[in-house]
Amino acid sequence: MAKKQKKTIPERTPTKHQLSKWQRQMKIRRILIIAAVVFLVGISSWVGYEYYEDYRASTAAWREVVIKVNGVPFTMEYFVDYFAMLLAANTADVNNSTIISYIANYMADYVDDYVVNEELLRQGAKSLNITVTAEAIQAELKERKWPDEKVYRDIISTILSQEKLREYFGSQLPDTMAQAHVQVVFVESQEVATELISQVEAGGNFTALAAAFSCNSTVKGDLGWLPEELMPNTLIANAAFNFTLGEISQPIYEETAAKEVGYWLIEVTDKQDEKVKARAMLLGSEAKAEWAKAELAAGGNFSLLAKEFSQHKSKTSGGELGWLKRGDMDSQDFDKVAFNITANKVSDPVKDTSVQTTGGYWLVKVVDRGDHEVDEKVKEELIDKRLNDWLEEHKENSTIENLLDAKKTSWAAEKAVSKVLAAR
Repeated sequence: MAKKQKKTIPERTPTKHQLSKWQRQMKIRRILIIAAVVFLVGISSWVGYEYYEDYRASTAAWREVVIKVNGVPFTMEYFVDYFAMLLAANTADVNNSTIISYIANYMADYVDDYVVNEELLRQGAKSLNITVTAEAIQAELKERKWPDEKVYRDIISTILSQEKLREYFGSQLPDTMAQAHVQVVFVESQEVATELISQVEAGGNFTALAAAFSCNSTVKGDLGWLPEELMPNTLIANAAFNFTLGEISQPIYEETAAKEVGYWLIEVTDKQDEKVKARAMLLGSEAKAEWAKAELAAGGNFSLLAKEFSQHKSKTSGGELGWLKRGDMDSQDFDKVAFNITANKVSDPVKDTSVQTTGGYWLVKVVDRGDHEVDEKVKEELIDKRLNDWLEEHKENSTIENLLDAKKTSWAAEKAVSKVLAAR
């Protein structure tokens, strides 16, 4: 059987019209390719230039002096290295880059203070002929397994200098000195002070009552034996060394002393879904809040009273808080009342221990006083105070130039974060 012949299809010759169309397409394609190449070359050149400019700018930034302490310069490179060291120490257990960046932004406001204060301490130590040898620094670096870099050498120098300074100030302390044994409490109002005194006179224990009535958690109860310079403030110091032994002082008012309590008067003027429109004033005591509410009941103006007596930042606007949702005031006590109160009715005083107000009354009981042995705890506190006072005086007499601004600090924080993340 004869094979079937494969049919050949004659090649078609393009018409002039088709040739013209293809030629136009090819021309357009070549133009597009050339344009694309030119564009890419341009972009590459621009990116390269920008990269070079960034590199050149950042290189210059590393060398820029950003802090001077009595003429001693600190470059941006040093500042970033120091920042990264602090950041690494404060985020040792953190692996989330977002959280590390957040912490870095928070730290950015005080890293420069650390650099300044440590240099002042090193300089101050030298002025007292207190020195640290290079050998001692190297030995400490080796023991701590820290890198032999300037930032770490400076930190070791600061640590060793501080130890020697503590020995220096400790050697100047006597074995005994004039001290007073005092018990103290800070209360919110004259009324509370009077109540506490009456309970003590009825046989109550002062220190136990101090724990119950105090609105200052750092200074309360039995403070033990203290020299005058370690007394919490001048009012207590004066009472400790002048008042009658064994008696409770009359209430001593201090306008600027902080206390961990306040009282809200809240008025909700409108409600909508899960929001309330409110105004409020924050008073420093229950007695003051009761007085303010009585003034309002007698026709007093809420806005004027808030402007004069409120201790909340909204006082400048007459206590107006605008529309609020739960949590906006960072106070559960506030929310509990504001989202349940009847509209256009002023609340009773709302006690809130999550806020801070100022003004209150000290009560001081002098148990004993006289020449007393300086125990180890008091000695350590005296050394700390004298070292800090000495450093502050040295700082006041120093020339400090801080050339950092918000932009430079933000740049440094960014670089410090990158450095920390790269090391993990």
